[in-house]
Amino acid sequence: MAETRLGFKDMCARFDVTPRTLRYYEYIELLAPDRDGRARIYGPREIARMTLILRGRRFGFSLEEIRQWLELYEKQGTEAQQRAFVELADRQLADLERRRAVIDEAILDLRRLRDDTVSRQT
Repeated sequence: MAETRLGFKDMCARFDVTPRTLRYYEYIELLAPDRDGRARIYGPREIARMTLILRGRRFGFSLEEIRQWLELYEKQGTEAQQRAFVELADRQLADLERRRAVIDEAILDLRRLRDDTVSRQT
C-alpha cells in the first residue's frame, strides 16, 4: 500500500484549515513537511501530527503545550509522551470542569432573572 502524501492545498482541505494556519504551524515547528523545490509534501508523520494538533486545540491545549508534547515523543519516546499527556489532560479536565461550573451558574442566574421578568409582565 502506498504511503499517503499530501500537497499543501490537499493538507488544508483534509484538515479544514487555512493556508495561513498551516504555514504558522510550520513556522512554530509543529510541522516540518518535506520539500520538492518550493512545494511542500506532507507525509504520514505530518498528517498524524496535524491530527494530534487539532485534537489538542479542540481540548483547549495551547500550541506551546502541544509543541512540547510532540517534541517529547521525538526525544524520549512513547512512554514519556503518554505520562505527559495524562498530566496535561488532568490539568485541562480540571479547568474545563471549573469553567462548566461557572457557565452552569450563569445559566441558572439568567434563567431565574428571565423567569422573574416574565412573571412580572403578566
